[in-house]
Order: sequence, then structure tokens, then C-alpha cells
Amino acid sequence: MTLKNRHFATRSLIALAVAGAFPLLSMAQEAAPAAPAKAQAGQLETVIVTAQRRAENIKDVPMAISTLKGEKLDVLTSGGQDIRFLSARSPSLLVESDYGRSFPRFYIRGMGNIDFDLNASQPVGLVFDDIVQENPILKGFPVFDVEQIEVLRGPQGTLFGRNSPAGVVKFDSAKPVLGKTEGYASAGFGNFGVKNVEGAYNLPMSDTVAVRISMQSQHRDDRVHNPRPNAPTQDFEGYSDNAARVQVLYKPSSNFSALFNVHARDYNGSATLFRANVIKPGTNDLVDNFNYYSYPTDGANEQKVNTEGASARLRWNFDNLTLHSITGYETASIYSRGDVDGGFGCAFCGIADSGPGFMPFNVETADILHGHRQLTQEFRLESNNKGPLNWIGGLFFFKEDMAIDSIAFDSLLPGNPQKPQYTTQNQSSKAWAAFGSLNYTVSERLKLRAGLRYTNDKKDFSATRVEPPDSATSNVSLSSTNVSWDLSGTYVLNADTNLFARAATGYRAPSIQGRFFGLTDKPTVADSEKALSVEAGIKQDLFNRRARLSASVFSYRVKDLQLTATSGTTNLNQLLNVDRAVGHGVELDFQANLADGLSASVGGSYNFTEIQDKNVRVQVCGAPCTPTNAFEIIGGKRYAIIDGNPLPRAPKWNGNFTLRYGRAIGAGQLFALTDWSYHSSYNAFPDESKEYTGKALTEGGLRIGYKWDNYEVALYGRNITNRIVLTGGINFDNLAGIVTEPRTYGVQMKATF
Repeated sequence: MTLKNRHFATRSLIALAVAGAFPLLSMAQEAAPAAPAKAQAGQLETVIVTAQRRAENIKDVPMAISTLKGEKLDVLTSGGQDIRFLSARSPSLLVESDYGRSFPRFYIRGMGNIDFDLNASQPVGLVFDDIVQENPILKGFPVFDVEQIEVLRGPQGTLFGRNSPAGVVKFDSAKPVLGKTEGYASAGFGNFGVKNVEGAYNLPMSDTVAVRISMQSQHRDDRVHNPRPNAPTQDFEGYSDNAARVQVLYKPSSNFSALFNVHARDYNGSATLFRANVIKPGTNDLVDNFNYYSYPTDGANEQKVNTEGASARLRWNFDNLTLHSITGYETASIYSRGDVDGGFGCAFCGIADSGPGFMPFNVETADILHGHRQLTQEFRLESNNKGPLNWIGGLFFFKEDMAIDSIAFDSLLPGNPQKPQYTTQNQSSKAWAAFGSLNYTVSERLKLRAGLRYTNDKKDFSATRVEPPDSATSNVSLSSTNVSWDLSGTYVLNADTNLFARAATGYRAPSIQGRFFGLTDKPTVADSEKALSVEAGIKQDLFNRRARLSASVFSYRVKDLQLTATSGTTNLNQLLNVDRAVGHGVELDFQANLADGLSASVGGSYNFTEIQDKNVRVQVCGAPCTPTNAFEIIGGKRYAIIDGNPLPRAPKWNGNFTLRYGRAIGAGQLFALTDWSYHSSYNAFPDESKEYTGKALTEGGLRIGYKWDNYEVALYGRNITNRIVLTGGINFDNLAGIVTEPRTYGVQMKATF
């Protein structure tokens, strides 16, 4: 397809999507907008979001947003799922991990980062209780006692800032309430020895002070066995994951309030299992007679994670102004050790007893994050005028320090001793920003918004490779500045229908990596990337507010896209920039109360992405994989030409569906809820190969229970079809893969008070 035809096809697709997304415009009335009618039985509740740092009806916010809350969250987390349960539960959203429960990687509209180093940056921001969670280990904090999750698609570079050119996933915990004692407790038990306990207690201490204590404890027994005798680790995939949060609200008057938050997590379990020669050559199918519960290895496996944090959110209300001060402190540590080669023995070492399949080498490593500290401070002033013009202005400060050790072990010696060679990395990041936003009501029908943010970033990095008696150190310092902006508008077509349009930019700060395997290795650097996105859509209440539709179309361009490439021969990350990447697509969210006791939701998206750089090359996957890109020979190695490839981990299609039915029986209600998600296949890496193409995946859940008074008991099942497919891997020399988790089921009980 020529460039001209490709652009024509893109415009045609978007035009067709607009026509398809807005079929209900013909129903619009010309009457002036009216105030929303009071909610009646059977109507959907109004969804309030804080995507623009103010509490607003989701219909009035001019951007593509999805939310998750209430019973739907309870269902999705019922089997003890970690934060990856969000994957494909919102249009254009994918979440995956090479570390298991501790290091989630987020992708929105195809933009993400496959980097597995512990200082990796991501283009999707994660904000928990108004505090940005920058390090990837912080992003894995368990989801419990959460009021609402908001997925903000598209660049969020004005109000949320750096490292959010793809969007933001925003979590808001349930907050303390004055003058009311309330809470809940739930317990669940399932196969594989699953035990999940969760609870919250809101305690009013006085007329001005309330405390909310929340906790979660999750446990699973080991379910994968190592048949190799005398191996360092015999059983895998069990864990104990404990987390707690304490919040204190102090509100002495209507003019001042303070909310203090202290939280912590302690995780002890297994790292992800990389399974050697699990992929059938020439395909992305698992080998015949694959056994999920067997993992023959000669390496050790363990993972320990600790995170702690605190925040203070202060608010002063004046006559026409509100001042916010938000202070956050976070720290994280992890020790993650695993057998990267995914098998046992070493054919190239002259060991005949090796496998499964051909094992040319042995690689057993551990990555350690320590000395991590993140400090953030935001001051934000906003107007509360009754007139047509309102504004927000503020300052933001960010500081982060960390140290990372990468060590290796000799799996072929008794006790798997640590090798003398190792690499250390130290990174210090500082940033500050000034930002502002204007809202202007042009008329009863038209509202406009504009925002601007200036960011200044600095990063100092040092890496040392030690190979006794020698060592080598490399130092890198980077600085960058950026101006991000957004323009948007909402047009009220009638009381039930809003149209919106938005243009926005986003920015990701420069990145540095220093995963060395030799004294002559040097850090790799990716310069800052900048995104420009446009979108338009409709938000509409239907059938007397018994249904709600949100649909959007979008197109974006990213200059100097940061990309992570693996080496194809060693366990190595390398950073680079590609000239540009483009994407466009369609998104749909729909919820409805179909009848008394029957409700449903449907969501979906189409995402087209493309790398556009005729000069960039990445090393192809190691033998015996089957690369499908054209390639060049450079230094005796094959390098793939990835111009025209989709972005890694960017499925074209994404969908979700839920259906709930409830019927009054006796003094309570019998209910059943099923939920399904789907994503199409994707490239696991920037280069294409037959083996490292993640499978299309459909997963379903089911929950059947009974509610009465303040109690609930339910049976649940996750991945009820027991779909086990390839999701990713390590692409050097032995077709090592990562697979989905098997079916889980159990019973859950909950009491509220």
C-alpha cells in the first residue's frame, strides 16, 4: 500500500467509525439543554470522575474515560487476582508482566513499554490516591477497598504530567467518613489452597476526625512441581501477599480538611516461570502434551517485594478559591530470582543431561531494587467562580533515587553459588513542572477547556560492571524540557447527549539502561518522546437513563518513540528511539439496565499502530525461532527491519462483556454474573516472528450467589474455560515462553455493616 493510499484508508476508516459510533444523533432534539431528571428506579447512577482534577459528571468531561467500581470490581478480584485483572476490561487497555504479581506493564491505545529493568519508564501513568507511582514495582500495589478506577485514554500531559503520553490509570480508595461507623469483611477460599481475606472499618473518632483502616491478605499454595531431584526450588507459584492502608480525615470546618494516608505491602512468592522449549517451532502454539503443573529446572526461584508509603492531602476553601497541597512519599524494594533459561543442564557445556528440549546454555539471574525513595509535592490553586470562567494552576515537584543490582548464579555447581561478575546501577531523577488549565462556558451548550504545562527533567545515572579483578564504570547525565498542551470542548446537543473533541500532547522523559554483560558495555539512552493526539466522541444517556453510551475515534502520532529491544542472544535490554509511530482507532463503552434484575455492559476497541522508521534495526530472536521481517546482516548477526511493524504488545482488537441477572427469593436476592474479555494476537517484541506472537485470548468468569440483609455468599470461577496460551517469553535460543494462568474457582463470603 502506498503512503497516499494508506493515509486515504486511515481517513476512510475514521470517517466510517464516526458514522458508526454516532447512530443515535438523529434522535437529538433541538430543545435547550435541561437539568438532569432525578434518578428513578431502573435508571443508571450518575458516574462522577476527577479526570480533570475536579469532581464532574463523566458525561461532561471531554475525553475518553472508562470506570470500574462496586460489584464489578468485586467480581474481577474474587479469585485473588492482582492488578492484571484490568487487562482488556476497558477499551484499548492491556496489562501484562514478566515478573508475575509485582511489575505490571500497562498499554493504552497500543502505547506501552516491554522493558523489564527495574528502572523502566512507562508511557502510561498510574496515580493512586493523587500520588503518581513512577517505579514499576509501585504500580503493582494490590487493589482493595477502592471506590473507583478511572482509565483516562490519550495524552494526560497537562494535569498529570510527565510519562503519561498514552494515558493514566487512576485509583481512588474509599475515604474516611465523619459521623458514621461502617465497613465490611470478606473471606474467600478456592482451589490451589487459595485463601483471601479483605476488610475495611470506618471509625468516627469525633465530630472532626474519622479513621478508615483497610487490609487485604491473599495466599495461594504452590501448584507447579519440579520433578528434578535436589533442585534448589521444588515447587512454584505459591505466594503470600499482604497489604494495608490507614487513612485519617481531619475536618475541623468547611474551610479546611486534611487526609493522611499510610500504606504498605509485603509479598513473598514466586517469580514468573519462563518455560524452555514450550513453543512449537514455526508456530505460536504450545508444544503437544504441555503440562502446566510440571516445570523441570535446575535453578532457584523466589521473589520478595516490600513497598511503603504515606501522603498528606490538605485543602483550604476560601471565598472563590481552593488551595490544595499534596505531599507523597513512596519506597519500594524487590529481590526477584529465576531460572531465565527455563530448563536444566547445558548442552554447550558438555552436559548430556539437559532439557526439556535442546538447552544450549544456562542462565539463572536475580534483580534487586534497593535504596528506592520517591518524594512528590504538588500545590494546586483552583477557582470556584459562578461565572463562565474557571481555572486551575499549580506547581509539581518530583524526586526519585534508586539502586539496582543484577547478579547471576552458576546452576551447574552444587548449591547454585553466585557468580563473581555483577552489575550495579544508580539513578537519581528530579523534575519540576508548572501547569494551568482554563474552563470557559461559552453558552449553555458549549464549554471549552485549555491547558498548558512546562516540565523540566534531570536524570543522573551510573553503572558499574564488576568482573574481578577488573571493573568498569559509566556515567550518563540527561536533562530535558517540554511544553505540553491540550484543547477540548463539549457541545450539549440535548439533555441526554454531549459531543466532545480534544487535541492533546504528551511527553515521556529520557530513559537510561545499563544492563551490562561485559566490561566494554555502555549504557543505552532513549531521548524524550512526544505525542500528539486528536479524538472526538459522543456521550449519551438512552432510554430514560436506563442505558449509557460512550464512543470515540482517535488518531495519534509519536515522535522519537522510546522502544526497548532485546538482543536475541542474551538477557539484555537496549533502549532506542524510532523516528515516529502512529496509531488510530475506535472505542465503545455501553451499559444498560435491560429489564428488572437484568443488566449488561459491552466495551470494545480497534487499535491500528505502526512503527515508521526505515533506518531502525533490532536483532532478531535467537534460533530456532522463525523471524518474519526482512533483515540485514550486521557484524555477522541478523537485524530485523521493523519499519511498518505494529507496536509491541498492541492487539488490534479488544473487547469486554458482562451480564448480570438477579431475582428476589425469600428475604434476599439470588444473582448470577458472567464477565468476558478478549484481545487479539500481538507481537511480543518489536520484531516479528512466528513463535513470539502472543495468542488471541478470550477469558471468562462466573459468579453465582445469594444476598440477604447485609450478607452475601457466592461461588466464583475465573478463566472458566481453562484457556492456557502463550503470552510472551524470552526470545533467545530456546523458545522459552510465558503462559496464562489456569482456571480457579472457590467460594466467597462478605458481610457489611
